[in-house]
Amino acid sequence: MGTVVDDAASVEFHAFFERHYAELARLAHLLTGEPDAADDLAADALLALWHRWDRVRAADHPAAYARGVVANLARTRIRTAVRERRRIALFWSQREEKTENPDVAGVVDVQEALRRLPFRKRACVVLRHAFDLSEKDTALALGVSVGTVKSQTSKGVAELQRLLGTQGAPKQVHAVIARSGEAVGRNR
Repeated sequence: MGTVVDDAASVEFHAFFERHYAELARLAHLLTGEPDAADDLAADALLALWHRWDRVRAADHPAAYARGVVANLARTRIRTAVRERRRIALFWSQREEKTENPDVAGVVDVQEALRRLPFRKRACVVLRHAFDLSEKDTALALGVSVGTVKSQTSKGVAELQRLLGTQGAPKQVHAVIARSGEAVGRNR
């Protein structure tokens, strides 16, 4: 009898996996700026979800829960990378990295501007403008209040406008991120 329940949970999880894997990989790519890490983070998040599948499937918003797991894993990855960069900087002089002849200048500019935002602002802007999530869904994914989403999104967009030198930053972010992120999700 336990096998029937396990089989039903397995089928349900597999359907969830198929439905949300590309989206989670795209979110991981946009949050970390590392296309190579997107698959790993999405897979790690889905593994964590599988281990807690009974709890996840009973949640009101399993996809929001999954986005939150990806956001937390991305945050941890970014913090680890920052610590590692600081260690390396003690021993090596930092060289300025420049992208020569970028394929799409707008994508490069927006991605660089996004990397300069603190994690929470970046996550709010990406979820609101690239994924078209509502303030409520963004709050659920990040485990913060709707008010925090509103203020962090507003501050993040203002910072992007300053960095990009444009008043059309939300539209530009939406268009450019959607294009660059979709390629990640499609290739997965």
